[in-house]
Amino acid sequence: MTTVAVLDYGMGNLRSVCKALEHVAPKASVRLTARAEDIRRADRVVFPGQGAIGGCMTALERGGLRAPLLEALREKPFLGICLGLQALYEYSEEGGGTPCLNILRGTVRRFPAEKMLDAATGRPLKVPHMGWNQVRQEAAHPLWRGIPRDSRFYFVHSYYAESADPADAAGTTEYVIRFTAAAARANIFAVQFHPEKSQAAGLKLLENFVSWDGGA
Repeated sequence: MTTVAVLDYGMGNLRSVCKALEHVAPKASVRLTARAEDIRRADRVVFPGQGAIGGCMTALERGGLRAPLLEALREKPFLGICLGLQALYEYSEEGGGTPCLNILRGTVRRFPAEKMLDAATGRPLKVPHMGWNQVRQEAAHPLWRGIPRDSRFYFVHSYYAESADPADAAGTTEYVIRFTAAAARANIFAVQFHPEKSQAAGLKLLENFVSWDGGA
């Protein structure tokens, strides 16, 4: 039986991710856990979350989760969601500047208020970027299988990932600024949007993840 560990570090509505995974993979064992041994034993690891990156990094350290998380990033099919994408980069501007896990090259930046204007009306756009938006698939990947190009996914975020290596950007979205909506490298796939809230396309991505062996 496939086992999926969903990382519980006390931030965000993590049970909705578990329920979505259980829905698409009823034969899998999905466990919401804050135990390092569960993460090490699992076949696959999901790192979801909402909130502030500083709190996220502190919670990982305090919970003894950083080391098993880094091990999973090297060895297992891995899915990051929202904060779980941002944490993979070198650095975030949030909280006056926060060092992250340094797995992917690049910086997490705040949407700049002075640039967030509707091109047609000149009116300010809301930050956080909240709601449905198209994701352009920049590279073929097993997790895109069965998902039409330019499908819409659900976003909630005030900060966005700016990948330094274009090859890491498996999907992009535009909200005045074009940003990395999905990043992929080896056994890692991470998304800024919430697949568990994105109806058919999001559920298909989660289904693909549960059957993915971590290869190209």
